[in-house]
Amino acid sequence: MKMITSIIRPYKLDEVRDALARVGVSGITVTEVRGFGRQKGHTELYRGAEYVVDFLPKLKVEVVVPDELLDAVLDEVQQAARTGNVGDGKVFITGVDQVIRIRTGELDADAL
Repeated sequence: MKMITSIIRPYKLDEVRDALARVGVSGITVTEVRGFGRQKGHTELYRGAEYVVDFLPKLKVEVVVPDELLDAVLDEVQQAARTGNVGDGKVFITGVDQVIRIRTGELDADAL
């Protein structure tokens, strides 16, 4: 099993969620996060004063999938989240050794 962690633009969430549903992902975790990479933030004007916004709002979307779904999920997430501009985000893939559903005690694929 793999955990796919995607950092995306907030307004792309609905498209990413729909794309994940199309490939059979039934559960996701979404967290509001802030950060920057090559985008480096931007400046804004507020009540006549200019200030720098270093950390930009993003969403972290996490899903755990069986190995056989990995490629399909990666393709769908990239297509759904891509705008072609700097700041589209990143995708991280990590291995998952075991999953346990707390309510029933089910393990691994049954717990997903």
